[in-house]
Amino acid sequence: MRRPRAKRKKRLLALTAAVALAALGLGVPTLTAGAAATPDASAACDAPDERIYQVPGAVPTDPGSVIACRTTELPQVPGDVPMHAWKVQYSSKDNAGRAVAVSGTVAVPDARWNGQGSRPVVAFNPGTLGLGSQCAFSKQLAGAFQDEYEGENIAALLKAGYAVAATDGAGYLDGQTHPYVSGADAGHALLDIVRSAPAIPGTGIDRKTKVGLWGYSEGGAASLWAAQLAASYAPELNVVGDASGGVPGDLKVVAKALNGSPFAGFMVDAVLGLSSSHPQMPFEELMNDQGKETLKKARSHCLLGTISALAGQKIEDNTSDGLSFEQLYALKGTDGRTWGQVVDEQKLGVGIGRARSGATYEIGFPVLQYRGSLEEVIPTETEDATRKAYCKANITTRWKVYPGEHLTTDQLAKDDTVKWLGDRFDGKPEFGNCLLP
Repeated sequence: MRRPRAKRKKRLLALTAAVALAALGLGVPTLTAGAAATPDASAACDAPDERIYQVPGAVPTDPGSVIACRTTELPQVPGDVPMHAWKVQYSSKDNAGRAVAVSGTVAVPDARWNGQGSRPVVAFNPGTLGLGSQCAFSKQLAGAFQDEYEGENIAALLKAGYAVAATDGAGYLDGQTHPYVSGADAGHALLDIVRSAPAIPGTGIDRKTKVGLWGYSEGGAASLWAAQLAASYAPELNVVGDASGGVPGDLKVVAKALNGSPFAGFMVDAVLGLSSSHPQMPFEELMNDQGKETLKKARSHCLLGTISALAGQKIEDNTSDGLSFEQLYALKGTDGRTWGQVVDEQKLGVGIGRARSGATYEIGFPVLQYRGSLEEVIPTETEDATRKAYCKANITTRWKVYPGEHLTTDQLAKDDTVKWLGDRFDGKPEFGNCLLP
């Protein structure tokens, strides 16, 4: 049963309060352009639920291939939006180009699409949900363990008539660790769920339809990485815009601020996530007994548990030799790279340029970036710096600051973001506001 709007607002307030307290330590047919698609309820997609989260024996090397799917209900999407939804396991690539399987959710509203062209699809990456396997966004949307806070955003997209392809991100299959804040892993997973969506029986999604990217916090970094990688990794996708909020653009800046803070759990997740995505780097052997216990907690908790259980943790207290981040950055992996180089490779806004600029990451569509004026988790200096880097690279960028802290800004930006994406789908011009201070 879906929650009425009033209850959803109360739940968001309760979640915000809980975060604050915890922080204190307390082969499928596709449609031609112009077709008005509605999902086919009779199409079969009936893998057992547990199959979606099992590591397959072999992963297709073609990114975006559907490995398994099943129809599902989404009780955590409020508003009683008539829709059809599917859980999906699909193929992607990790940061080293290896084939990996990823889980996620695809939802299509039942209402007939009467807009321009075929029904657009928004590739959505949730914000931080935690590393525990129970935290997977697809599980939570379907009514399992509840710690997620993005259901309102999914509902807003569906009400606007758009299909939604929401990745869990890599690493939520049985026995895996989510490669938290690893840029290429995140960007690939988000782009590949869009590739997979038309191949799910019954979605009616056109492979050539317009695509929008959206994410906040961890999701904002993921969607911005998808924007940077789209031209080279998934050039066939018709991406027309990206919306990224609360972006942790420079992980070194973020790590310094989070170390020993009420939100140190996110730092622990980042260290663990990057170690899982870069197994050639020294990590587990550097941990002392406290560090091993810290990692055990991080692997098992979702959002609120991560914040409350790991508040105040310092990297120095968790390593055998009391290593600081600066000392860790100097350590080399078996491939000769240092930890500092690996972390720098995740920095957003580096090597970017407009289409046909010859830049490493060419971006040929507008970007929306935003943050809260009362941001208390991610240093505003790195959020602002990412925006400035995009403007300096002459990428059409719109910027907005909302009167909220980290969690509430996600919801404050919802209506503006859905409208902004809709304008991109409608082909309206966007000139950005880079000339503003």
